[in-house]
Amino acid sequence: MNEDALQQAIANPQNLGEMKDADAVGTVGSPDCGDMVRMWIKYKEKDGKKVIDKASFQSFGCQTAIAVASMATQLIKGKTREEALDMSASELSAPLGPLPPMKIHCGQMVEGALKAALDAENAERAGATPPVKPDLDVTPQPPQAATLHDALANAGKQVGKIKIVMQPPAPAPASAPASPQS
Repeated sequence: MNEDALQQAIANPQNLGEMKDADAVGTVGSPDCGDMVRMWIKYKEKDGKKVIDKASFQSFGCQTAIAVASMATQLIKGKTREEALDMSASELSAPLGPLPPMKIHCGQMVEGALKAALDAENAERAGATPPVKPDLDVTPQPPQAATLHDALANAGKQVGKIKIVMQPPAPAPASAPASPQS
């Protein structure tokens, strides 16, 4: 793994946050373990083709998932829907270098969120309600009753024993002046 690229993507994630005017949204995750990636996509016409103009994401999970999602939003810009659909998790995480085995699921979640968004756009054109995709069976788990969509819809509400709260990041603390030496 390219630690410098990972640290840069974590310290300064690109395209983080909800996109209000998105053409498509896709979510993958598991409310039980807490990992989730949601991706928004906006298209534009370029040279007679519909291409991805911009993408943004939210991630509730480890730093690697945030870094991969940040990289993916940059990599898919300018691609057609079909080109983006063809991208694998390893391609989306390539700028970070090979992911360790215990982090491969991070790339798979980002790939799943991207494909869910691209599939959602198709479903909306067909008049169907796009599904919220469950986790990609990265680890064997029983089917989940609640969906991540439900978890996000209940933000700030008490859900069972867990209260889901979404907050903006805290500002960095100001550095304290050095104290005089005696």
